[in-house]
Amino acid sequence: MKSMTGYAKVQCAIGDKKLNIEIKTLNSKQLDLIVKTPAAYRSRELDIRAMLGQLERGKVECLFNEESGNNAAATFNSELLTTRYQSLVDLAANLGADCADNRPTLFNTVAAMSDIWNSAADSEINDEQWVVVSAALQQAINLCDQFRSHEGSVLEVDFRKHVDLIEEKLNQIPALESERIDTAKERIKRYMADAAIKDIDENRFEQELIYYLEKLDITEEKVRLQKHIDYFRQTMADEATCGKKLGFVAQEMGREINTTGSKANHAGIQKIVVEMKDELEKIKEQLGNVL
Repeated sequence: MKSMTGYAKVQCAIGDKKLNIEIKTLNSKQLDLIVKTPAAYRSRELDIRAMLGQLERGKVECLFNEESGNNAAATFNSELLTTRYQSLVDLAANLGADCADNRPTLFNTVAAMSDIWNSAADSEINDEQWVVVSAALQQAINLCDQFRSHEGSVLEVDFRKHVDLIEEKLNQIPALESERIDTAKERIKRYMADAAIKDIDENRFEQELIYYLEKLDITEEKVRLQKHIDYFRQTMADEATCGKKLGFVAQEMGREINTTGSKANHAGIQKIVVEMKDELEKIKEQLGNVL
């Protein structure tokens, strides 16, 4: 069993630069990818998203961050600088504004524009560099998956604790059932006595009593609840991505517990039902984090 919560960070070298790849994952009903990369990696975004699809489900945020080396070369686009500078000078002349004294300031302003400068970091990565990057990304994905597996094992321990308590409380019910039947018989007899009903047909009375007790019988609910408990445990042990299935099983467990409570007609059993519901809610609170 795996959690949808995960984290990984990997660093690799691309020329004289260092690339940090960071992956964070949280719970989500579907696969929700957020990819943030420098401009040099934009052409590879579809490949990056395809690789991140291995994480299957959850909100996945992948960040690429470059650390440039000391010798990173940068040049300016002289043609673009000239065009923008001259355009501004011409515009000022057309508007009747004399900018002769301010031309040095105007030049410095245009030269400071970020897109005037072309850094080596802005050039797209080539196929050889992509091999290095994709290997680092795969390593980050594997580490994130390992993190999820560890978190999943922690959740599994917690789930087993609550499921064991539900089973323990389920096994307490049979001891109270015979008392429940005797109480029901005495209650019916008391009602008839209070109504001063005489000449009771004992056979008919027994038939009606059996019919009444059958409506209160919770044997099937107990059996089904035990089967759901066993299936919940088996699913946790056998399947890595079982969050949705466990959610369905927990829903069925809740159905049987609720039916048991509505048919119990016994304070002791209803108390046990409340306790089982409490344990089941603790499971449901964490199921949203299971992959």
